[in-house]
Amino acid sequence: MDVQTIIKELEQTYPAKLIKQLPEDIPTQIVCEFDPPAEHPEYSLAVAIIDRSEAHYHKRSTVIYRVLKGELKLHVGDEEFDMYEGQEYTITPGQVHWAEGNSTWIEVYSSPGSEQSDHILV
Repeated sequence: MDVQTIIKELEQTYPAKLIKQLPEDIPTQIVCEFDPPAEHPEYSLAVAIIDRSEAHYHKRSTVIYRVLKGELKLHVGDEEFDMYEGQEYTITPGQVHWAEGNSTWIEVYSSPGSEQSDHILV
């Protein structure tokens, strides 16, 4: 993942928005929050650029992943889905999921808004 190039593109596309590298030391995912739950707890909206996310689930949030650029392999429970630009998948509370991409851009919509306390690593 070319972290600096991705961050520069995010800063140009979404100026003044919070950008996080996950994990911070060697990022495999970069998240740009442009509609955070602090502004409206009922939902959040972000763009994530993924090489690989950690397996996790949400206690409360329903999450919709929509591929914006590239291809994504989404793992939900014991199932695996190949996703392409424009496709989306809804993940319900309690479903363990993780994703693999190649600097794949996805839109992440969460309802209620995604908070760190609702992101449970497995």
